[in-house]
Amino acid sequence: MLTEQLLAPVPGGTGRYTRELLPAMAATTPPGWTLATVTATHRDLAPAVVVDVAGPRALPLPRRGLTALWEHGVHLWPGGDAVHAPTPLAPPAPRRGRCLVVTVHDTVPFTHPETLTRRGAAWHQAAIRRATARANAVVVPTVAVAEELQKHAPGPAPVAVVPHGVPDLFRRPMDPNEAALRTGRLRLPETYVLAVGTVEPRKGLDVLVRAMAKRQAPDLPLVVVGPRGWGGVDLVELAAEHGFPARRLHVLGRVDDENLSAVLRRAAVLAVPSRAEGFGLPVLEAMAVGTPIVHTDVPALVEVAGGTGLIVPRGDADTLAHALHEAVSQTVATAERVAQGRLRAAQFSWEHAASELWRLHVRFFDMANAR
Repeated sequence: MLTEQLLAPVPGGTGRYTRELLPAMAATTPPGWTLATVTATHRDLAPAVVVDVAGPRALPLPRRGLTALWEHGVHLWPGGDAVHAPTPLAPPAPRRGRCLVVTVHDTVPFTHPETLTRRGAAWHQAAIRRATARANAVVVPTVAVAEELQKHAPGPAPVAVVPHGVPDLFRRPMDPNEAALRTGRLRLPETYVLAVGTVEPRKGLDVLVRAMAKRQAPDLPLVVVGPRGWGGVDLVELAAEHGFPARRLHVLGRVDDENLSAVLRRAAVLAVPSRAEGFGLPVLEAMAVGTPIVHTDVPALVEVAGGTGLIVPRGDADTLAHALHEAVSQTVATAERVAQGRLRAAQFSWEHAASELWRLHVRFFDMANAR
């Protein structure tokens, strides 16, 4: 399995996916198979070390060189009989007897290229097209992405929908005192509106700040968890521009899972104002811990939430402000949605995702060796 994303400057959601999936794949390895990880050359491979998984082994090129090599079709195979690429960064089509499965998380490079750098959008478009044309199979997290992929990058590779999972940490109850202690150490208020995700244009955090500054919004602080990405989204400047008091804005940056679990549990509501998503892992984790959700009408978010959150149009700050207030103030209706969300979240597990991926690898490896 390629684990290059764990070493990216901003691992983002695909890094989280890789980190969660690896231990689950190690725990569900079929008889006769072994699992190991591979990266490009880096000075420090420690962020790509995963307990109970062999590796990482560094290929003899830095990331940029490896990417260029694979872009031009040079057959530097990472090793093993089968390779799983958890992002579109993947080797060329495998030679006889080998198998390649690639995860494509979203079609944002095609549907919303303006939310990426020009170079990033072009690279991802080409990489996704290579995957659908040459891989043994392509994995996507939602039916919505599968349908969009068929429109924008159709190819002969079979497409399998394998949803993400919920880490056990988010399923287990947490002592309220522990949650209060953790959020206290982070200097957070008693309760708040929460957003989780990389701070970049696609996440729609500019719309959320505008919404929170409106009179109809809940009178609560706004907490944002996630690393700073590209695009120059400055939440402090946006707050000043729209009249949202600086004292009510808390930008945490990246936090570990234990603290994220506590921050989610103490939130009055999770706001997901994204312009585009392929899955929306924070939505699922909020459902698991019992936090209400307000999300945009992005098809993948609608699919994952399954009617357990309030839905607002993308880019509509007024409707978002009203929905956040409704989620906080209408306690009976919100409690019903939260209960439904917990039940729905229980259907998603990383063990199931890993088992489905192993099934694909075994199937297509057997097919490649039966010819």
